Amino acid sequence: MNHLLKECALSEQCSYLPGLEQTTHYKIIEKCSIEYNELLIERGWRRFGNMFFRPMCTGCSACESIKIDVNGYVFSKSEKRVIKKNAHLKTLIRRPSASQSHIALFEKYHEFMHNKRGWEQQPINIKNYYMSFVNGFNEYGYEVLYFDGDKLIAVDLIDILPNGVSSIYFYYDPDYQHLSLGKYSMLRQIIYAKTNHLEWIYMGYYVKECRSLAYKGDYKPYLTLDGSPKEGDEPLWYEKV
Repeated sequence: MNHLLKECALSEQCSYLPGLEQTTHYKIIEKCSIEYNELLIERGWRRFGNMFFRPMCTGCSACESIKIDVNGYVFSKSEKRVIKKNAHLKTLIRRPSASQSHIALFEKYHEFMHNKRGWEQQPINIKNYYMSFVNGFNEYGYEVLYFDGDKLIAVDLIDILPNGVSSIYFYYDPDYQHLSLGKYSMLRQIIYAKTNHLEWIYMGYYVKECRSLAYKGDYKPYLTLDGSPKEGDEPLWYEKV
């Protein structure tokens, strides 16, 4: 377990803020254990496939790792309405998979986001989808599938860890915007965590000035990670006042 295949740092154009450069630290880990996954996530890393990464940008702290305090979370009236209006959807949680239905939905969503927010479009096929979202799921990776009747309309990729749920990626059918599926999937994660006595929802990076990530600040109370602690250091999470 925890066989480190490669570790490196790469500099590239910032994914979140225009005109900036970002430096990202990568670890490629084969058969990462659930304990090591949680150790890394608690220190601000994210997982795609068997790749873990986190930004390490000199002089910039725009990317903040945040986690929702599940025990302190109270659903608002509007959130309860979102849950109610999606009560007709069928939900299936299982190990991650790759199919033509996944690819078609993924492409439809990203074409929509390209037109709406200028997201860069990159070709996707079953092989690279598998490498990003299926490979490396080990004992903790799952996909939550949402269906309207027999039609797949959303996919939520998560890790279920001993103390919380780590959100990896979510995509949906733009024809169902009226259902607020992104919000619904996050609320379902919180419900799952409450039901199973898990403390945290790890949301990844909150960037206030990035439209695609700013929504994460709406889920309060949440805690913010102080800096980029090393693996041997105790992570300090604090609640912003």
